Amino acid sequence: MKNYSRYLITSALPYANGPLHIGHLAGAYLPADIYVRHLRMQGKEVAFICGSDEHGAAITLRAKKEGILPQEIVDKYHAINRDAFKDFGIDFDIYHRTTSPLHHETAQEYFKVLEEKGVFEIREGQQFYDEEHKQFLADRYVQGTCPNCGSDRAYGDQCENCGTSLSPLELINPVSTLSGATPVLKDTSHWYLPMQDHEAWLRSWIEEGTLDGKEHHDPKTWRNQVLGQCKSWIDGGLQPRAMTRDLDWGVKVPVKGGDGKVLYVWLDAPIGYISATRQWAADHGKDWKEYWSGDDTAMMHFIGKDNIVFHCIIFPILLKAHGELNLPINVPANEFLNLEGDKISTSRNWAIWLPEYLKDFPGKQDELRYVLTSIAPESKDSEFTWKDYQARVNNELVAILGNFVNRSVVLTHKYYDGEIPARGELSEYDQEVLAEIPKIKTRTEELLNSLKFREAQAEAMNLARLGNKYLADEEPWKKIKTDPDRTATILSIALEVTRELGTIFIPFLPSTAEKLQGVFQAEEGKIEKAGLLFQKVEDAQMEEQMAKLEASKAQPETAHEPQKEAVDFETFQQMDIRVGTILEAEKVPKANKLLKLLVDTGLDKRTVVSGIAEFYKPEEIVGKQVSVLLNLHPRKIRGVESQGMILMAEDKDGKLAFVSPESTMDSGSEVR
Repeated sequence: MKNYSRYLITSALPYANGPLHIGHLAGAYLPADIYVRHLRMQGKEVAFICGSDEHGAAITLRAKKEGILPQEIVDKYHAINRDAFKDFGIDFDIYHRTTSPLHHETAQEYFKVLEEKGVFEIREGQQFYDEEHKQFLADRYVQGTCPNCGSDRAYGDQCENCGTSLSPLELINPVSTLSGATPVLKDTSHWYLPMQDHEAWLRSWIEEGTLDGKEHHDPKTWRNQVLGQCKSWIDGGLQPRAMTRDLDWGVKVPVKGGDGKVLYVWLDAPIGYISATRQWAADHGKDWKEYWSGDDTAMMHFIGKDNIVFHCIIFPILLKAHGELNLPINVPANEFLNLEGDKISTSRNWAIWLPEYLKDFPGKQDELRYVLTSIAPESKDSEFTWKDYQARVNNELVAILGNFVNRSVVLTHKYYDGEIPARGELSEYDQEVLAEIPKIKTRTEELLNSLKFREAQAEAMNLARLGNKYLADEEPWKKIKTDPDRTATILSIALEVTRELGTIFIPFLPSTAEKLQGVFQAEEGKIEKAGLLFQKVEDAQMEEQMAKLEASKAQPETAHEPQKEAVDFETFQQMDIRVGTILEAEKVPKANKLLKLLVDTGLDKRTVVSGIAEFYKPEEIVGKQVSVLLNLHPRKIRGVESQGMILMAEDKDGKLAFVSPESTMDSGSEVR
């Protein structure tokens, strides 16, 4: 493949509606920062781009909940996240924002180019509408049951449980997140992207790495989860997707007929990479187009797996349709990071928030970088635990890297007053150690080039292991009494390893690498004294962090969904809930969490599809009495028409249980 001299590296724009947590770092930001530092060590020219995604329904929802304007929300969290990234040492060239005038200008210009080229189709269609709030509902304003996994925590754009990308009309039993009521469908018109027209070249680009008949990238370097998700979408047949929304918060649609409409967030946000590059280039006297159109520029997007489709299908279509803009040569998407046996959840406050970590562990940025890279979810979901954090810091950073450097520097000052001792005749062991140094460096660089950051850091740590073992084997603190010349050679080699550690760890532990380099910044032939690189993590610190996490489970406001807005009694009376008896139950084909039930409602026998297969076996629930909401419009779920909804209770861990009468009742008995 081509050897590029210039790179445009982007990290997913975080929503400015809350603080960052360790899952964000592990997914999109730490891997990108490691790679950027690696590229710069190779002499590559790099623009590292990120910023706040400040439009979208999640932000307006939070603003409504807090009774303030969306701009107040984004101003607050843009500053919090910008400062947290900076304090943690993520070295963006620019951290921009999509509410900036330059971004609105850039996004509108982009939209107009696509419109003039006939890329869009204006379609009349139906969209969910909240009659109580008198507004059309954006995707995130609609919540319901996922047709793929049966979870009732699915939104109109994506399922929070299985990550499947959705449209609001696919949701089972949709409700408005504004009012809690069932929305109605109303006619509206939008600009649609006919993605099905792009299937052929997308398949060739993703599966073969070719674009317009030319080699573009090596698909074998793409991660399996990226290729698999893209192939699944294409194999299932791409569908038209609306690129505008009926909202008042966002980038206004800049053409005739666009009144009251804004750009879809997944058109708006990726263009944020372009507007951020424009701003950075203007600030530094550069030409932004070189980074987006240059033949010698490679673009890469670092994201989490929930953003794969948008960065590998939708945005590439928009880039190619615009013309004269590069497509990414790789999209290294990570899987998810879990926390202490559970999924990270912002709504349940089950997370380790970056600002809190920086406050609780001042100066310990590299410790967290090391642990998160050690468990990076590059090919499958991984898990962070405080016990593992403590073990990796104490047993690896302190006992291996820190111990070796401390011994090398302290002994040199003790025996030679800080002067680097002259090296005498080399033993066979000395030669083996010296020969291994460039091999470890080469393997680390190759792994970084292959985007295998977890393995690369482990290989870098092997250099510290090599040095630690060498000192332990040679025991210079004993030889100084009997063979001072041999001691001088041993410490000279140990200091060479130390110097190389200050280089090899630049991408992974930048603060530590800087300290190591500082050891050798004394006058020629001498070294500075060095304090301890790392400190042991004590049990009390871990107990405090676990107590903080456990306390979050006990908080009612975070353990459960907040109370929905009040409704009048007449609205409640419109719900026809009755006792039903399950007569038959079977699994829905190709749906792991769905059961097809035949229920005696007292009025009739009807089919209901319910997402309970994870908690109940079909044979266990025949004869069970349940509560059934009858007066829902029938809806097809995986080809089966569902004629109602079984009411379930759900605890904070997502476990479901039937809402059943205390004693046997006649089928059809009303629930009041």
